[in-house]
Amino acid sequence: MRELKVVGLDAGGKRIVCESADSSETFVLRVDERLRAAVRGDKAVSNQTQIDIEVTSMLRPKEIQAKIRAGASVEQVAAAAGADIARVQRFANPVLLERARAAELATAAHPVLADGPSVLTLLETVITALVARGLDPDATNWDAWRNEDGRWTVQLAWKAGRTDNVAHFRFVPGAHGGTVSASDEAASELIDPNFSRPLRSVTPVAQLDFEEPAPAAPTPPAPEPQQPPQQPPQQPRARKGRPSVPAWEDVLLGVRSGNTR
Repeated sequence: MRELKVVGLDAGGKRIVCESADSSETFVLRVDERLRAAVRGDKAVSNQTQIDIEVTSMLRPKEIQAKIRAGASVEQVAAAAGADIARVQRFANPVLLERARAAELATAAHPVLADGPSVLTLLETVITALVARGLDPDATNWDAWRNEDGRWTVQLAWKAGRTDNVAHFRFVPGAHGGTVSASDEAASELIDPNFSRPLRSVTPVAQLDFEEPAPAAPTPPAPEPQQPPQQPPQQPRARKGRPSVPAWEDVLLGVRSGNTR
């Protein structure tokens, strides 16, 4: 037979939580008349049937903390294990404080740019980037969790209008606050030194001139078509008369008829 040790009562106070000697398994005992009879030493009742022992899927404290440290929420762990939220919360609180502390340390780290670590911290860089884009730097939420390789992932969440946005960074603790590098495109845009560049490219709109237009000059009347100059009517040429033929005697005498010598 295996020996169990009593851990305590569940949140409802109606079941007794027990663990194996090496804490590798968790068991739950239903508190009913048979259990009460066994505690009182009433053998006649307690030996009628074997006491029901319900083996549950409840996680051990170390397993709960491992899942919370990896980024799961208390509600997610409780739902997956079928456990009470209050029990999960009790073991998760120390890890949640650890995650909050890691996120706080990451904001003091320096973003790694193309030419090396930035002089500004991650928090100063993010605030400058959000203000330059007309966003509220106070409407942000920081979180962190440890990956399987032991490194920290830092998440920044913020709202832009009605849109929820997130950016992820890799945090490496070290001297002078450590360093952070972008894990996705949103994080790369936030630590871009060109803070004036919008998060999404927008085609520039041409500058419009709203001044009153100058009054238009009056349109000159259309010129009338010029008529070609009329040529004066040509006078019919006088028909030349035939020359008079001198009389014969005039030819002989060298005179013209009708003239006086």
